Amino acid sequence: MKAIEVITNLHTVDVERARAFFGFLGLTEEGMNQGWVARFTSPDSDACVQVVTKDATAPQDSVMTVKVDDVDAAYADAQRLGYDIVHPLTDEPWGIRRFFVRSPDGQVVNVAQYNE
Repeated sequence: MKAIEVITNLHTVDVERARAFFGFLGLTEEGMNQGWVARFTSPDSDACVQVVTKDATAPQDSVMTVKVDDVDAAYADAQRLGYDIVHPLTDEPWGIRRFFVRSPDGQVVNVAQYNE
């Protein structure tokens, strides 16, 4: 299993207010918006930030998303290593397969792979 991309997930109460703020910082493109989660990107680089009001299916919000090439292997490794699984491996209706795991320092990490 290898990590493909890491995206910061920041809590927000207002996606539109976050859009304006991050637009001021050059993240002017909307890469995705589902109402409760939105990603703002730079048109000139791979820079991005994701904002979350409240996760649609998980019991807690995550601080970051780590996209991987084999989420099933990552899930098996997390279980084998005894890490705290916060949200089980799930095929979400918006096209990703993911789980949430708590880091040793308490941060909740969304580990995801796009369904093909």
